[in-house]
Amino acid sequence: MRGYAICTERRSGSVFLCRLLSSTGLLGDPSEYFDANTLRHGRGVSDYPLDPEGQLAQIPRLGATPNGVYGFKIFSHQFDEVKATRWAERLPSLSFVYLERQDMLGQALSLARARQTGQWVASITAQAEPIYRRDEIASILALLARAQARWRYYFASNGLPVLKLDYEQVMQSPQAAAEAVGRLVGLSETPKVDMAQVGPERIQRDALTDAWRARFIAESRDLGVFH
Repeated sequence: MRGYAICTERRSGSVFLCRLLSSTGLLGDPSEYFDANTLRHGRGVSDYPLDPEGQLAQIPRLGATPNGVYGFKIFSHQFDEVKATRWAERLPSLSFVYLERQDMLGQALSLARARQTGQWVASITAQAEPIYRRDEIASILALLARAQARWRYYFASNGLPVLKLDYEQVMQSPQAAAEAVGRLVGLSETPKVDMAQVGPERIQRDALTDAWRARFIAESRDLGVFH
C-alpha cells in the first residue's frame, strides 16, 4: 500500500479536492478519518471509532481504492488531537500534499460565515444570518496564518518532500491536480477525473463577502503596524 495525507485548513477547497481524487477510482477515497462526526453523520458509518487509534486503523481500509492507494485529509487542530498515534510514521509509504488557499482573507471570511451559519457547503441551508464582526474575522485570519506556518515548519524541519497545491489552481485545473497526486504516489497509469461524480462546486462567495472584505480592510488597514 501507499498513500497520501492532504494537510490543510478549513475553507481551502479540501472537500472539492477529495471528491475529484476519489472520482478517479485510483487515488483512494480521502476524507477526514480523524473526525468521527464526519464519518458517522456525513458518510453514514454509524459505528466509526471515536478513539484516534481506531481511526488510524481505518485509514488504509476505508480510505483505499482496490489498487492499494489510500488518502485522507487532516487539519492542524486534528494533528494536535491525534499526535500520540504518530500516524505519519505508522501509515505505509506515506506522501504529503499541502493544500493552501492563496486568498487568506477570503478563506477567513468564508470560515467566519460558515461558523455562524452552519452552511459549510452551498447545498446546505443556512441556519442563521451572518453578522459582520471585525474581531472575529481578524482572529480567524491570525489562526489561519499560524496554522499555515505550522504546516510549513513541520515539512521543512522534517525534510519532507511535499506536493503543494493551491485552491485556486485546483478549481481551475482539477485534472492536473489529480495527475500531480498520481505522480506523487507513483501511479503507472494516468488518473482520470470524473466530474459527473464530483458534482458541481457552487461558489459561496457573493456580494456580502465582497462587502465584508472591503469593510474589514478599511477598518484594519494600517501600514505602520506589523503583527
